[in-house]
Amino acid sequence: MTTTARRLSTADQRREVVLRTAISAFAGRGYYGTTTTEVAQRAGISQAYVYRLFPDKEALFTAVVEHCFARIRDSLTDGAAAAGGSSPEAVLDAMGDAYAKLIADRELLMVQLHAQCAAVSEPAIRETVQTAYARLVEYVRGVSGAADGEIQRFFATGALCQLVVTVGVEQVDAPWARTLTEGIRHY
Repeated sequence: MTTTARRLSTADQRREVVLRTAISAFAGRGYYGTTTTEVAQRAGISQAYVYRLFPDKEALFTAVVEHCFARIRDSLTDGAAAAGGSSPEAVLDAMGDAYAKLIADRELLMVQLHAQCAAVSEPAIRETVQTAYARLVEYVRGVSGAADGEIQRFFATGALCQLVVTVGVEQVDAPWARTLTEGIRHY
């Protein structure tokens, strides 16, 4: 008789499964509309185990937000590495292109938007989003060597890209839509 050794998931592995599951849940229903019960059911574990991994829903959501910002940073890093030159403009352009490709991932885009909405009234989420943006701004500054005004335009264009993708502006044939999408790449 052959017995197969059963490999139990470590807490870190379970945490990763819960995090990935929570990304999908929060992307679909937001911070306020998603319950830890829903996340637990989707992950195939008990709600009590979710609470063993994350002390509360807020901690789970902030971990999701941090994970999504880490993906953004990784994308910007890849973009900077692919830049066709070392000038601030070339580096920012390549990072912007990488971000435009990344936000084609609807779940990541939705988590960003839900995080910004929840940050209005939830201090811990606001602090997480502020800290994540602070890291991104300083990363972009360090990698690109761009001046403050160029960095501000870079992030403003990123916010405009979010809007364009979120409401499907690129699919509208009207003067206002062409004005908003002029010079912006979509994927």
